[in-house]
Amino acid sequence: MPGENQEEQSSFIAEWYDTNASLIRRYMFLYYPKDGSIEMFDIKNHRTFLKRTKYDELRSEDLFVGSIITVYARQLRLVDYGDQYTARRLGSKKQKTLGVIKPSTDTKLGKLIDQIYSLGLVITRAKMINLTSDLLQYLSCGPAIALEILGDEAVSAWKKLIELGGANRAQSEESVRTLYGITDVRNNVYGSECAATAARELDVFFPSLGRGPLNTAKCVDCTLCIIKPHAIAEGLAGKILSTIEEMGFNYSALQMFNVERANAEEFLEVYKGVVAEYNSMVMELCSGPCLALELQGKEVQKSFRECCGPSDPCSGPLLDCRNSTCLCLALHSVSQRQM
Repeated sequence: MPGENQEEQSSFIAEWYDTNASLIRRYMFLYYPKDGSIEMFDIKNHRTFLKRTKYDELRSEDLFVGSIITVYARQLRLVDYGDQYTARRLGSKKQKTLGVIKPSTDTKLGKLIDQIYSLGLVITRAKMINLTSDLLQYLSCGPAIALEILGDEAVSAWKKLIELGGANRAQSEESVRTLYGITDVRNNVYGSECAATAARELDVFFPSLGRGPLNTAKCVDCTLCIIKPHAIAEGLAGKILSTIEEMGFNYSALQMFNVERANAEEFLEVYKGVVAEYNSMVMELCSGPCLALELQGKEVQKSFRECCGPSDPCSGPLLDCRNSTCLCLALHSVSQRQM
């Protein structure tokens, strides 16, 4: 714990994959909430890697074990706490839980995400998959959206949200059951019972090793929509999804990615040498998690592009919709280490 004259700081062990050397390099990563500055030390070589520098692109809520942050174009994975003080302060209440929704034709995913973020929770991983009996016996088979939800007391917070407004309870606008028209008999929403159960179930849906269940991408008669990292960070994903749903578009696949720089450069290569903002576009795409959606329908590429309006490649919340070839890259090839 910091002494009387010692400044508050958060300490983490961070890993960076050096593609040139094919090595994982480890650092002590320090964050100073007083002025938003950061500092890094090379653990192996026992030397300063980055002197203390103010870094406005990073927020305290971005820092948790398992998070992937981008610092000066390097993607760092926070794999552990750097000291006991940080572990006690940040890790005592932080939990991950599994949330599974089997949406009806009226998905309302945007409203659901807004509700999750309004509780101070964040979605760290998401994927639309086909449920099978071996994945989750409590829900019937078929397409479903699996979410990894992180936050203080996340297990109980998510359970409380989905249990409000059941068949024998007063209906509540804040209830996921109400949102999806779910009763105690027609139970198409799920949350882990406790932290231990959540850890086991999350490892099935989002395993640390291996790819886990495949997403539901069809890559036929479709277009790709990517909600970019800055929109995710600013809590705009729910509002963007709600707008897409209100426009009448349907998701046939969904997955959250952290895109590495090499993958971002490959994905956006068509813009290289064509638009002046190419480097900014690459930096934005690999600056944090993004959400990829497959939208299906007749002439959906044209209709969705018209709904998006003129694109601003540097700051617009949506990347241009793309064709099914790009969708294959986004949903199957981009950052396979994160799938």
